[in-house]
Amino acid sequence: MLQISVMVCGMTTNAELRMDDSLIALRRILRATELYARDLAHAVGLTPAQLRVLQIVNGKESVTPKTLATQMGVSQATVSALVDKLVARGLVERVPSNQDRRQTNVTVTQDGQARLEDAPDALQQRYVRAFLALADWEQAQLVSTLERVADMLDARGLDASPVLTTGDIKTGRKAF
Repeated sequence: MLQISVMVCGMTTNAELRMDDSLIALRRILRATELYARDLAHAVGLTPAQLRVLQIVNGKESVTPKTLATQMGVSQATVSALVDKLVARGLVERVPSNQDRRQTNVTVTQDGQARLEDAPDALQQRYVRAFLALADWEQAQLVSTLERVADMLDARGLDASPVLTTGDIKTGRKAF
């Protein structure tokens, strides 16, 4: 049986070729995430998750680990490990809360602020700018399509944060 493939506006009409196109697009997204993480590590020695912690803490006077975990969509244990690494590097510090002595807050240091200034534009920030420039219907369509892809990969129930990184999402491996 002869299969014919026709190019229409750069898209193939053959199901097998479209499948290949979709896998290539998915791989390009994964590769962009990997390359960004490598560039970030080379430029400032941080993982995307560590950079996100610095960004959140820098945007507030101080923040609790619980607030960080909630905003990032990860467990408090993951945040604790991220903060431990940043404290060890002198980029953030844990300080007692002024309101509640039982509570510890996280604040960014001058070295942390300097590292933020040197960091390349975060991949998710580029995505957010492009996403917000889309029409409302395009945003809804894109979210629906991405959720469908997540379902196709049996990834709907995985714990995920809005930090574009590679590695095991549940345990945060490679995110430290």
